Amino acid sequence: MKPQIILVDEADRLVGYKDRALVDHNDIYRVSALWLTDSKTGDTLLAQRKRTKKHDPGKWSTAAAGTNDKGETYEQNMIKEAYEELGLKDVRLRLGPRQFVDSGQHRMFCQWFLAQVDKDTVTITIQDEELEGVRWMSIAELIRDVELHPEAYIASMKVYLPALIEHSL
Repeated sequence: MKPQIILVDEADRLVGYKDRALVDHNDIYRVSALWLTDSKTGDTLLAQRKRTKKHDPGKWSTAAAGTNDKGETYEQNMIKEAYEELGLKDVRLRLGPRQFVDSGQHRMFCQWFLAQVDKDTVTITIQDEELEGVRWMSIAELIRDVELHPEAYIASMKVYLPALIEHSL
């Protein structure tokens, strides 16, 4: 049996569970996401979604993210995703903002976690099934690139950026 994802109401209160494949725009679900920055430069790690993904194939997003499965807290999901997608263990997570996002296709609460690493010494091991690759960018480069090439990023990137920049300063 496939894991079910957590469904919530407009106040992020649990209302039930559903198979991921059956989720539609009427459903609101939970997502955990990681804003990973370099401790020296402030650069942020971006991950390119696999081109075979159903949602936002080949688009750039934050370092790691995942939909919360039944029984998972936001933090448990983030620890799991950081390890699965990037090979990161024992990363010290800081609680970031929680945002409600309606992309037109999906409605979700995204709980952000913030973490810092030294990009010169950390080992990133990407999960081939989930990601095409990763890259580090300065915040200024990211803002400029999202403005110039919004089609290269997940649709909600413009919504996420202001809150993340504010919390990472």
